[in-house]
Amino acid sequence: MGAIASVLILVLWAFVIVTLVRVAFSWVSPYPNNAVYRLAWQVTEPVLAPVRRRLPPVSGMDLSPLVVTLACYFLIHALGYAT
Repeated sequence: MGAIASVLILVLWAFVIVTLVRVAFSWVSPYPNNAVYRLAWQVTEPVLAPVRRRLPPVSGMDLSPLVVTLACYFLIHALGYAT
């Protein structure tokens, strides 16, 4: 169980980092064909899209990356106790 939890924690941390990269790219409007931007979008969009559908924008801000990041932190913390 400890090894599986450790791998899941690593995957969740990687997802948080990719989500933060996507958020940073949204601030600077990168070239759409940028490989890093496309990778970040392809990895995070399947998780962010359902959250975005259920959570409307607040003052024009998409809060789905924040919600998903907080959920990842919660899961990382919970899995940390499982190891």
